[in-house]
Amino acid sequence: MTETQGSNPSRRALIGWGGAGLALGAAAAGGAVAMAKAGDDVDPVAADAGGAVEFHGTHQAGIATPVQDRLHFAAFDVRTGDRDEFVQLLKDWTAAARRMTAGKPVGEGAYGGLAEAPPDDTGEALGLKPSRLTLTIGFGPSFFEHFGLRERRPAALADLPQFPGDNLDRSRTGGDLCVQACADDPQVAVHAIRNLARIGFGKVAIRWSQLGFGKTSSTTPDAQTPRNLMGFKDGTRNIAGTETDRLKKFVWVGEGDGGAQDAWMTGGSYLVARRIRMNIETWDRTSLQEQEDVFGRDKREGAPVGKAKEHDEPFLKAMKPDAHVRLAHPDSNNGITILRRGYSFTDGTDGLGRLDAGLFFLAYQRDVRRGFIPLQRRLSAHDALNEYIQHVGSAVFAIPPGVRDSGDWWGRTLFSKEA
Repeated sequence: MTETQGSNPSRRALIGWGGAGLALGAAAAGGAVAMAKAGDDVDPVAADAGGAVEFHGTHQAGIATPVQDRLHFAAFDVRTGDRDEFVQLLKDWTAAARRMTAGKPVGEGAYGGLAEAPPDDTGEALGLKPSRLTLTIGFGPSFFEHFGLRERRPAALADLPQFPGDNLDRSRTGGDLCVQACADDPQVAVHAIRNLARIGFGKVAIRWSQLGFGKTSSTTPDAQTPRNLMGFKDGTRNIAGTETDRLKKFVWVGEGDGGAQDAWMTGGSYLVARRIRMNIETWDRTSLQEQEDVFGRDKREGAPVGKAKEHDEPFLKAMKPDAHVRLAHPDSNNGITILRRGYSFTDGTDGLGRLDAGLFFLAYQRDVRRGFIPLQRRLSAHDALNEYIQHVGSAVFAIPPGVRDSGDWWGRTLFSKEA
């Protein structure tokens, strides 16, 4: 467990979701920066826990933005067949997201309106700070079966194959749309998804959702690397939000990627979301030596085998052939690099006395076919970590470019002919 900086975390941060309130990675209450610039995702320092993240920009916030401590991720299915009605929903969602990320209520707020009508905002975030809330939207493969958009589906939005060891729960897999809400206050993130679902009632419906705590990767250089529920530092070599060259090469869709029909995705990215359950009880009974062999790093410092410090360049051949770090390293995969933005989860028990806990894996990349798919094929076939984990949920989404200004809206480049 990492040390908490600044003043004591709030009671809400300690309680968390679903009994997961172990103050694991609890949000710091102090800080020096009041606003994190996220439009171009180049701010090297996270804002304080109460700050706001700029909603507008070339890219959507919530990708290379300094990672917040809490997550509410929701996948939606489309319920309307009316294209104009759906476009209006995207505009309404954008307007609501613009206000919520700034710490403002939706519409006219939670009170003061007509007593005979439901309020525009559900009200549970009243009095709370923005908490660095970011909202990131994406379109799944099945979305392009709606509204005559089949020819607009990007080639890079590939269906994920069945990997060895997958045991996918259909109720936690797929979705026409996704919205990723990240914040330093769990109530702020939950409020955001709740209000978008309310606005979308009758037009979209939540297919599944996931709450997360204790970020397991960082996009902030020089920050302490977070630990996953197995106790190991995770994401040591993750792409930082300041590494514009690596972001351009590995994360952002470039002009000309996929041809003219995919031009609407320029400045966007592709997201793979995987719910990975950890066999916690088995892992907790495994010797320290075997745990370190499985990862290829020591548990105390996070140093690669034979090295002294976490960020020392790993000597992959010193690790066991099936060590996770060795197999996942870009040098073992023709340079494949993804941006990870995962969270831990604990969702009660499975009815057999075992924790339903693990990693909600989020990975952004320029092309799923050249990123997650070949990497996961290698890991699922050889990784020693497979004995202790199982992939039980899965989805892939095209993440469009950012909302440029107050006149722009989510998905405009896909739906507007002038775009």
